[in-house]
Amino acid sequence: MLPRRALLIAAAGLAGCGFELRRAPELRFRTIQLAGFKAHSPLADELRTNINSSKTTLVVDTTAQAQVVLEALADARERSVVASTAAGQVRELQLRARLNFRLRTPAGKELIPATEILLSRDMSYSETVALAKEQEEAQLFRAMQSDIVAQVMRRLAAVQSL
Repeated sequence: MLPRRALLIAAAGLAGCGFELRRAPELRFRTIQLAGFKAHSPLADELRTNINSSKTTLVVDTTAQAQVVLEALADARERSVVASTAAGQVRELQLRARLNFRLRTPAGKELIPATEILLSRDMSYSETVALAKEQEEAQLFRAMQSDIVAQVMRRLAAVQSL
């Protein structure tokens, strides 16, 4: 067992290393409206949570309250067969998560032109473990969704002027 003094020195060393948990980026606008998303969209919900966790910006419901509008042009999850056996059984799937969006002011000034974020993941498949593969698919879609949200947040943080 380490002496108490050694533990204190180690703790002091870690405190000064500059480690800090990642937090939401500070956005240069106070209010934003999320428009064009499907009702109960998990992507919109995660975006709302991330934006509201920033210290500077809140998601509002109407364009009249919003300083900027994040408009979803397309929000889709796709699944396609990549490989199958000679007997026609699926062996590999490709999962895709796609978000097309733009950022504009309520007056119509475009701050981020129409942009597409497309992520894909390959997944092996077997009928014998269909339930497990269904859960793996849901997990992969959640991971891709979180990655898309992180990319959108970085792009929102890069907006310079309104």
